[in-house]
Amino acid sequence: MKASSAKFAIGQVVRHRLFDFRGLIFDVDPEFDNTEEWWLSIPEEARPRKDQPFYHLFAENAETEYIAYVSEQNLLPDPSSEPLRNPMIEEMFTREKNGIYRAKPMLAH
Repeated sequence: MKASSAKFAIGQVVRHRLFDFRGLIFDVDPEFDNTEEWWLSIPEEARPRKDQPFYHLFAENAETEYIAYVSEQNLLPDPSSEPLRNPMIEEMFTREKNGIYRAKPMLAH
Protein backbone atom coordinates (compact mmCIF):
# COMPACT_ATOMS: atom_id res chain seq x y z
CA MET A 1 0.00 0.00 0.00
CA LYS A 2 1.15 3.53 -0.77
CA ALA A 3 1.57 6.07 2.03
CA SER A 4 -0.98 8.86 2.01
CA SER A 5 -0.42 12.59 2.30
CA ALA A 6 -0.02 13.91 5.83
CA LYS A 7 -3.29 15.02 7.41
CA PHE A 8 -1.58 17.19 10.06
CA ALA A 9 1.09 19.89 9.71
CA ILE A 10 4.26 20.93 11.48
CA GLY A 11 3.30 23.40 14.19
CA GLN A 12 -0.15 21.88 14.70
CA VAL A 13 -1.32 20.89 18.18
CA VAL A 14 -2.82 17.40 18.32
CA ARG A 15 -3.98 14.92 20.92
CA HIS A 16 -3.75 11.15 21.05
CA ARG A 17 -6.94 9.28 20.22
CA LEU A 18 -6.45 6.61 22.93
CA PHE A 19 -4.05 7.99 25.52
CA ASP A 20 -4.27 11.18 27.54
CA PHE A 21 -1.58 13.35 25.99
CA ARG A 22 -1.26 16.18 23.52
CA GLY A 23 1.64 17.67 21.65
CA LEU A 24 3.04 19.89 18.94
CA ILE A 25 4.12 18.33 15.65
CA PHE A 26 7.74 19.12 14.81
CA ASP A 27 8.44 16.56 12.07
CA VAL A 28 6.56 14.12 9.83
CA ASP A 29 7.62 10.84 8.25
CA PRO A 30 5.53 9.87 5.17
CA GLU A 31 5.43 6.33 6.56
CA PHE A 32 6.87 4.42 9.51
CA ASP A 33 10.57 5.16 10.01
CA ASN A 34 11.47 3.79 13.42
CA THR A 35 12.99 0.49 14.52
CA GLU A 36 11.26 -2.83 14.11
CA GLU A 37 11.86 -3.40 17.84
CA TRP A 38 9.89 -0.22 18.65
CA TRP A 39 7.01 -1.27 16.38
CA LEU A 40 6.89 -4.81 17.80
CA SER A 41 6.83 -3.43 21.37
CA ILE A 42 3.30 -2.13 20.68
CA PRO A 43 0.67 -4.74 21.58
CA GLU A 44 -0.49 -6.42 18.37
CA GLU A 45 -4.13 -5.45 18.86
CA ALA A 46 -3.11 -1.74 19.05
CA ARG A 47 -0.25 -1.81 16.54
CA PRO A 48 -0.72 0.80 13.79
CA ARG A 49 -0.17 0.20 10.10
CA LYS A 50 3.26 1.22 8.80
CA ASP A 51 1.94 2.67 5.52
CA GLN A 52 0.72 5.96 6.94
CA PRO A 53 2.34 9.19 8.12
CA PHE A 54 4.01 9.12 11.54
CA TYR A 55 4.49 12.30 13.53
CA HIS A 56 7.22 13.45 15.90
CA LEU A 57 5.65 15.40 18.76
CA PHE A 58 6.85 17.56 21.60
CA ALA A 59 4.35 15.80 23.84
CA GLU A 60 3.08 16.22 27.37
CA ASN A 61 0.63 14.68 29.78
CA ALA A 62 -0.36 15.70 33.31
CA GLU A 63 2.94 14.44 34.74
CA THR A 64 5.74 15.04 32.24
CA GLU A 65 7.00 16.31 28.90
CA TYR A 66 8.66 14.07 26.31
CA ILE A 67 9.03 13.31 22.60
CA ALA A 68 6.48 10.94 21.07
CA TYR A 69 6.28 9.14 17.73
CA VAL A 70 2.65 8.60 16.77
CA SER A 71 0.79 7.20 13.76
CA GLU A 72 -1.72 9.40 11.98
CA GLN A 73 -4.58 7.01 12.82
CA ASN A 74 -4.02 7.73 16.52
CA LEU A 75 -4.07 11.54 16.32
CA LEU A 76 -6.88 14.08 16.44
CA PRO A 77 -6.75 17.87 16.19
CA ASP A 78 -6.62 19.43 19.65
CA PRO A 79 -9.49 21.93 19.97
CA SER A 80 -8.05 23.43 23.15
CA SER A 81 -6.32 26.79 22.94
CA GLU A 82 -4.26 25.99 26.02
CA PRO A 83 -0.53 26.62 25.51
CA LEU A 84 1.81 23.66 25.68
CA ARG A 85 4.46 23.63 28.40
CA ASN A 86 7.06 21.31 26.84
CA PRO A 87 10.32 23.31 27.15
CA MET A 88 11.69 21.93 23.87
CA ILE A 89 9.05 23.88 21.93
CA GLU A 90 10.73 27.22 22.62
CA GLU A 91 13.85 26.11 20.75
CA MET A 92 12.02 25.57 17.45
CA PHE A 93 8.72 27.50 17.62
CA THR A 94 7.19 30.78 18.65
CA ARG A 95 3.59 31.05 19.81
CA GLU A 96 1.68 33.93 18.31
CA LYS A 97 -0.94 35.93 20.21
CA ASN A 98 -3.70 33.97 18.43
CA GLY A 99 -2.24 30.70 19.82
CA ILE A 100 -0.75 29.41 16.55
CA TYR A 101 2.75 27.95 16.73
CA ARG A 102 5.17 29.07 13.98
CA ALA A 103 8.49 27.37 13.26
CA LYS A 104 11.50 29.59 13.86
CA PRO A 105 13.84 30.11 10.91
CA MET A 106 16.63 27.53 11.09
CA LEU A 107 20.25 28.08 10.17
CA ALA A 108 21.99 25.17 8.48
CA HIS A 109 25.58 24.60 7.48
